[in-house]
Amino acid sequence: MSDLLQAATMVFTWEVMLIILAASLFGLFMGAIPGLTATMATALLVPVTFFMEPLPAIAAIVSATAMAIVAGDIPGALLRIPGTPASAVYTEEAYAMGKQGKVGLALGLNVTCSMIGGVIGVLILAFFAPRIAEFAIQFTSDEYFWLALLGLSCAILVSGSDPLKGGISMLAGLVIAMVGMDSVSGQMRFTFGNYDLLAGISILPVLIGLFAISELIRRMPETRNTAPLVPPVIKRPFEGVGAALWKYKGGVVRGGALGTVIGALPGAGADIASWISYAVSRKLSRTPEKFGKGHPEGLVSASSANNASLSGAYIPALVFGIPGDTVTAIIIGVLMTKGITPGPDVFVDQAPLVNAIFMVFVLANLLLLPLGFMAIRGARHILSIPTGILFPLILMFCIVGAFAANNAMFDIWIMLGIGLVGFFMAENDFPVGPMILAVILGPIVESNFMRSILKSNGDLTAFVDRPIAMVLAIAAVAVWTMIIVNGVKAGRRVPQTPASKLPQDA
Repeated sequence: MSDLLQAATMVFTWEVMLIILAASLFGLFMGAIPGLTATMATALLVPVTFFMEPLPAIAAIVSATAMAIVAGDIPGALLRIPGTPASAVYTEEAYAMGKQGKVGLALGLNVTCSMIGGVIGVLILAFFAPRIAEFAIQFTSDEYFWLALLGLSCAILVSGSDPLKGGISMLAGLVIAMVGMDSVSGQMRFTFGNYDLLAGISILPVLIGLFAISELIRRMPETRNTAPLVPPVIKRPFEGVGAALWKYKGGVVRGGALGTVIGALPGAGADIASWISYAVSRKLSRTPEKFGKGHPEGLVSASSANNASLSGAYIPALVFGIPGDTVTAIIIGVLMTKGITPGPDVFVDQAPLVNAIFMVFVLANLLLLPLGFMAIRGARHILSIPTGILFPLILMFCIVGAFAANNAMFDIWIMLGIGLVGFFMAENDFPVGPMILAVILGPIVESNFMRSILKSNGDLTAFVDRPIAMVLAIAAVAVWTMIIVNGVKAGRRVPQTPASKLPQDA
């Protein structure tokens, strides 16, 4: 009880409450602009959080992410353009409802179900995370090695239909993580004689470049068109929401629970949670033929799942220090810059901070209703900002944020270089998730591997001589088996060109 009271005194201060409100408004703005994702909003907040205490920094990111996911539903319903990837699955559904004159109902359901799903996710997070931490406190370097390796493996497994591209993305992230001095031997690696690379590549310029700069480059042609979009007028928002929620209450609860579980899988994220929840709802529905034609059933389940997954992603992040998605990867980077290493010890050494994070989650989700209503009302003004004005402002924030990490111009060049890499990956359908997870998890895998090797005098059987380590090792091998099998199947599906149709040499 004393920890809860101390957590409440940490959260309910004018500074933290003001930051939650400001970050929520920022997230609403970023999510409502098509193409500016929740991850991009989080990356842009990183330089601001650099000057904050741990709790306000986490509060800003949690609030902005939750609001951005919800705000991404607005352009999808009004313009058929999803604001964030998590909103893409039910864009057709919401837009079809809008054509039926129910755009207010569609957006009202989006906001309300997101709030409910978020609260469900927080309750599951608050109940299970401490209990998992009590179990995880028994882990040694052997278990952490397999767990981090399992996180990288799962990131490839859920990265898309092409595991090979997921693996290449992961290897690129591992290369970035290896730059600098070896944590055990002190040997310099991949520095090419550059003094700026001795300390390695900072995580903040990598995050900003990979998510913000790459997106700006990809959308650069849009800046030539200065004509603003003209969305329709929204009449009577939230009308009929109560009746629809009661009718599809099972889907809302199922989406919240399913989204939390999927969010806890490393690399999954809100977009995968939305797609799976939508597919499950369609499979279990009594009227699956109505899906895609303006049917609220799939919309409520997917909306609940995407926000619930945000809470679920914090389970592996807080308990094991393994990011559940790209946003929690950023959170881990921010906490590490402030001297806090996520893991089971945090629940003992920083119990008030953990409880305060749970409270911030609840507040951020409860704010979805009033601020979501305000966003729906002001959507016409937000969506009317020309991209030729908006994108240069975002670029300016990116440059300032990359420089603020270490007060070094070199980090700006790193940000721009990584941005070009991210653009190339996006254009060629390489998933970004495995790369950023590798940047975070690579040092964890390496350091724990070397620690286990040193304490066992090179005996590799020491990695599986404990029951928990053995189970995790079997899980990792099983995941890699699935990756290889999926890769072989994908290769067989590639159509082969008959030899008779190949071009002949002259």
